[in-house]
Amino acid sequence: MAQAYALIHEADGAFGISFPDFPGCVAGGDSVEDVLIRGRATLAFHVAGMVEDGAPMPLLRSHAGLRADPDFVADAEGATLVLIPVDLPTRAVRVNVSIDETLLDQIDRAAQARGETRSGFLAAAARARVAG
Repeated sequence: MAQAYALIHEADGAFGISFPDFPGCVAGGDSVEDVLIRGRATLAFHVAGMVEDGAPMPLLRSHAGLRADPDFVADAEGATLVLIPVDLPTRAVRVNVSIDETLLDQIDRAAQARGETRSGFLAAAARARVAG
């Protein structure tokens, strides 16, 4: 599992978290613990959206790489730097599976109704099942 750096800011008792390598991925919370939980969930949702949109994944920078970026240095002023675990996708692999014909038809109809591909639908279902 990869780890992405995040910045936690606090202002007037409210906390925010942002991810320098994932622009636009932000979350808020009422405590550091709350913002860490929300931040992790938001990052996972953001990555899933990037995958669905076919967007390329950013290269996660090292601490030294971030410190060399003047924008990061400015954004990090007064913030706490933390690492958040994130599952980044790897390359897609074609597989051959056997499945009941009726179930496959139901999967295809459900995927189409959601505007998803069969592969995307099955991957999302598998992720949900694996997660518990």
